[in-house]
Amino acid sequence: MEWGEVKKGIRRINYVVCAAGMAMILPLMLLTFADVMLRGFFNKPIPGSFEISQYILAIFILLGAAYTQQVKGHVGVDFVTSRLSPRLRACCEILTTLLSLFIIAIVVWQGWVEGIAEKAVSDQLRIPQYPFRVLVAVGGFLLWLELLIDLFGSFGKLRRNEP
Repeated sequence: MEWGEVKKGIRRINYVVCAAGMAMILPLMLLTFADVMLRGFFNKPIPGSFEISQYILAIFILLGAAYTQQVKGHVGVDFVTSRLSPRLRACCEILTTLLSLFIIAIVVWQGWVEGIAEKAVSDQLRIPQYPFRVLVAVGGFLLWLELLIDLFGSFGKLRRNEP
């Protein structure tokens, strides 16, 4: 299999996973709306709505991180690096991407270790927490793959001496 095909496959997986995460926003909005209305008008909140909202937000954030990296949607500050030569800018990108790969690798590792060992359940609804802890490892691994693609792109920029 060729690198271009692997890259395309990773990007497609990240897109689909992000779409699954985005699909969780509508239920979150409806749950929040219903909880506010029932609490405000009838003084009857939906039991466990806060717990469910926390889990849905975790899914949304963790499944969208890799795609956000793919479309360069994360916050970046380039007022210093924009003044550097293309070669030096590529070196800075390589350095920061390597550091990011290292940090995300630790997150994936610890997310997996903590996730599979987790036995706790939520307080009110008794929802097991391990799937959401393992999701840290899954989302982190997808982000790690996207950072790896960026690293290879930065090495290509360095070799071609382009901005």
